[in-house]
Amino acid sequence: MEGRKLHGVNLTGWLVLEPWVTPELFAGTGSLGEDALIKSIGQDLYADLVSEHRETFITEDDFRQISSRGLNAVRIPVPWYCFGDSGPNPGPYLGCISQIDNALSWAQKYDIDVVLTLWVSPGRHGEEDFLCLGDHNRRGDLLTVLAGLASRYADWESLFGIEVANEPQIQQRHGLSISEGVPIHVLRNYYRDAYAAVRQEAGNRPVVILPDGGLPGKWRGFMAPERYQNVWLDCHLFHYADGMDATGPSGTRDMVEASRKVLQQGRRSGFPVMVGAWSAALPYADSVMTPEGRIALERMYVADQITVFKDCPAWFFQAWKTSGRISGWDSRIALSSFERRMLD
Repeated sequence: MEGRKLHGVNLTGWLVLEPWVTPELFAGTGSLGEDALIKSIGQDLYADLVSEHRETFITEDDFRQISSRGLNAVRIPVPWYCFGDSGPNPGPYLGCISQIDNALSWAQKYDIDVVLTLWVSPGRHGEEDFLCLGDHNRRGDLLTVLAGLASRYADWESLFGIEVANEPQIQQRHGLSISEGVPIHVLRNYYRDAYAAVRQEAGNRPVVILPDGGLPGKWRGFMAPERYQNVWLDCHLFHYADGMDATGPSGTRDMVEASRKVLQQGRRSGFPVMVGAWSAALPYADSVMTPEGRIALERMYVADQITVFKDCPAWFFQAWKTSGRISGWDSRIALSSFERRMLD
């Protein structure tokens, strides 16, 4: 797709609750996800809590601020139960289609492009359970939701793309053992079906985005462009748990180089590669580093990452906001010193 490059943020913790974004919603409940939260406080109190949160955490003013900071895109995690009782098997969860309507409307007003990302199992503390993709009925429900989103927003100018899942974990063999996750052939079949569901309802305009599953080198030759049009690959680039030395500039350069290698592997697929989520968070440093020194390193790291992303059609910082204003994860802090021309 020709057009401007997207420099955006994830609206994390809004429609899909995340305890690290809004810990106050989980305080005193002993829960770390929506399913556990419902069991802890009951469905009625959960519905009241989530309704108020969704109406207040992200508003039109957030879209105005995002635009004013020189950002032109948002990536919105959307739960599989977004249609509520109008969709397939919502269970005890609360739908959020009116908030998605608002988001697309606000985005159109402020010239912001929107990527909707389907979360397969957001009730599990943000950890996707893609084993359900092997179940015909469950996968059918997900495809129904994708088709519904594509149909509903096909004519909205602010809809840029639909990402068919978020952070799947691919099963891998290590010697005689096999790691947890979804077999890659199951995921590939789901991706093909998801592409067809979106295209049938929305045509070729919206980008169909495929998560790389943490294995960017596994997609070469998949979904040939002569048959599958306007498809992107999504890589998530976090290095806070990599165990690298983060006590000086050489450490941040190593992390940036690791990001560069991931993107190189992803591009061998033949797809345009976007960065769907990244942050300024660094590995834990020793006690000698001061808070001021860490913030300075985070800003250096952000600048270098943005440079590495210059050939990507899109990147999205994780996240737009956190209630605790976490410096490495909250874009209002991490990107505050970067002017429009620096983002470009």
